[in-house]
Amino acid sequence: MGITNSNKQTDAHQIGCDGTLKVTLALSAAPDIVSNPTDIVLVLDRSGSMAGSPLANMKAGANTFIDIIDEATDSSRDGVIGSGSRIGIVSFSSAATADTQLITSVADLKTAVDTLTAGGSTNHADAFTEAVGLFDSMSSNTKVIVMFTDGQTTSGSPPAPVAAAARAAGIIIYCIGLIGADGIDVSVLNDWATDPDASHVAVTPDDSDLEDLFADLAANISKPGATGIVINEVISPDFAIMSIIPPTKGTAMAVNTTALEWKIPELGVSGNEGATLEFYIRHISQSSGTKQVNQSIHYSDMEGNLVTFPDPSVKVDCGIIITPEPCPEPFDFTVDGCDDFVTVNLGDTYLESTGRIVELSLTLKDVCPGRRTALAVILSEADCNGSEHPRGLKTVTIPAHGYPSCRDVLVKCIRFVLPDDLSVSCSQGGGMCGTRNLKARVIAHTIDTCHKCC
Repeated sequence: MGITNSNKQTDAHQIGCDGTLKVTLALSAAPDIVSNPTDIVLVLDRSGSMAGSPLANMKAGANTFIDIIDEATDSSRDGVIGSGSRIGIVSFSSAATADTQLITSVADLKTAVDTLTAGGSTNHADAFTEAVGLFDSMSSNTKVIVMFTDGQTTSGSPPAPVAAAARAAGIIIYCIGLIGADGIDVSVLNDWATDPDASHVAVTPDDSDLEDLFADLAANISKPGATGIVINEVISPDFAIMSIIPPTKGTAMAVNTTALEWKIPELGVSGNEGATLEFYIRHISQSSGTKQVNQSIHYSDMEGNLVTFPDPSVKVDCGIIITPEPCPEPFDFTVDGCDDFVTVNLGDTYLESTGRIVELSLTLKDVCPGRRTALAVILSEADCNGSEHPRGLKTVTIPAHGYPSCRDVLVKCIRFVLPDDLSVSCSQGGGMCGTRNLKARVIAHTIDTCHKCC
């Protein structure tokens, strides 16, 4: 069978600016289908949400799958599944139907696929039950279910116990998911599929990918288990590798902060087998946006299996980041090998981020007892033409006082910051030496009153 599935996934879809992700690479492999005859049941979703291009692309994918298995079992596309292997078709919506038994006729299999029509709800439990019923418990053939669906369970009993019983009986389950109108819960597909979950589940948002997904799975099912596996992974430069967990098979090592290599001597040579590698990466860029985790990933093995991995992305939220002072440009110089000191003139430099702090105080006159006061100070700066430019607004609540009569209240230390990059001064001096013309306006009124409208 070769590599029967490959996957790459992350444990989060959104992180903060310096957030971390767990990345999982997974593979599964199984022996050659010629020396290891296999009974395969294609379980195909024909619920109402599949109408249109999803159904057409699923049919194309299923027929391509059948053709690839046909050719792999007897080295020719002669219309007959050979070497003791068989394929069956089960379709489902509100209920499941065995459209064929386990047979070898390619024409009959394709006829069953091509006559499917969309309609009804989604009953996954009945689909699994019908598929399991096609297998002969006395047969020594490897037993495989390929479940395709585009949505969540909307009718019937819970499917998880039925899938678990099938796995316990030795049936290998793969799940292909299309993110359709009802949405796909990937964790549910992982629950149904054979372990490791990540290497037995493939999900796509685009139904035009379905033929490729079915073809990749069929091509890899038909090849022998893989040997001499080497995976070279390079992540996006916006991330850095923090740590690598020892894989379940083989060895993995970091090549540098953005690259790793995973080597597996053999996988799936004597039976169905999975391998998983987990590693942690951290976002090191300062920019927000949806970012691809992969820069590149390359797979090779001695058998020439064709393996592609998904390209997961993550939404990074860095908030609003302001860098007021750029990093200074370096001044290059050298020290000769025999010199024990060097004198260098670095030229002129200037104070950075200069500005002023204005601190205002005022007196509120005749504030009556038991009355709070609302106070606002508006600051502006006048340019050479007398036009005003806003520089700040401060609003303050002045607490009520308890004196028996009205009195003055001193308000101290109302501060405004005036960076020099806002200066509209007309004076000759620059920076701290320039004169800046400011205007302050004050608004105050009593908050508390005994007045009530008639």
